[in-house]
Amino acid sequence: MSVIDDAAVTSATPDTGPNTTSRIFGIPIDLARPADLLERITGWVGDGGGARRVMYVNAHVLNQSQENPELHKALTEADLVYCDGYGVRLAAKAMEAEVPHRMTGADWVWGLSSLCETQELSVYLLGGDPGVAAEAAERLHRWYPRLRIAGTHHGYFEIGSEHGQRVVEDINARRPDIVLVGMGSPKQEEWVGRHGDELDTDVLWTVGALFDYVSGRVPRAPAWLSDNGLEWIFRLAIEPNRMWRRYLLGNPVFVSRVMTQARRHHTVHS
Repeated sequence: MSVIDDAAVTSATPDTGPNTTSRIFGIPIDLARPADLLERITGWVGDGGGARRVMYVNAHVLNQSQENPELHKALTEADLVYCDGYGVRLAAKAMEAEVPHRMTGADWVWGLSSLCETQELSVYLLGGDPGVAAEAAERLHRWYPRLRIAGTHHGYFEIGSEHGQRVVEDINARRPDIVLVGMGSPKQEEWVGRHGDELDTDVLWTVGALFDYVSGRVPRAPAWLSDNGLEWIFRLAIEPNRMWRRYLLGNPVFVSRVMTQARRHHTVHS
């Protein structure tokens, strides 16, 4: 059962001037270029606007948002949602919405690190298996030795547990400017929703499996696959037990949902 309505396939509101987002399954996806998004996000540090929430969508997250109303709500209420997958771009084309740029964590994390180093902003890495976030922080430091890593912690704790509360206390004691939350969807969005208002930070950014890539524990797909929207084949090949359900079952479901919404969109606008 879908949590969206038939009107959710439209582009950004037409009477606000040029579109700044495209709506896919009712979720507003920013159309700005990655470099501009990074500048905007780092510009939120110190502006007094509270903890801004940055999230991403790909085909898997969009699929989950249709089965999980809380995830859908978190994405629609985020301060910024960006495209992290070619499936989103293909969905936008099918729905005749403006196509967002793709911004992949394994690419933008280096640009973010450079900006943070230059602007003397601090980052906290939360998520991944025990030790992965620390390894990712160490690798970032090798490339950006002046980057301020406020702290790291793994993502293997129950939300609402005493352990989870200690993580919140640790973050608040270190007061990072930006917290990168890599717990996988929908746990990371749930964690941000539960603790966002009590954290002493300016940006909460969900990042999925980013730390696995940065640490080097999971290799990236060859460029010729990534550049043509076929990175999922590589991920399925190296992690079949974990990824088969997401891709072999999830991808056809996503295509079916996109086609259904595209047909409704064409009917409404014909």
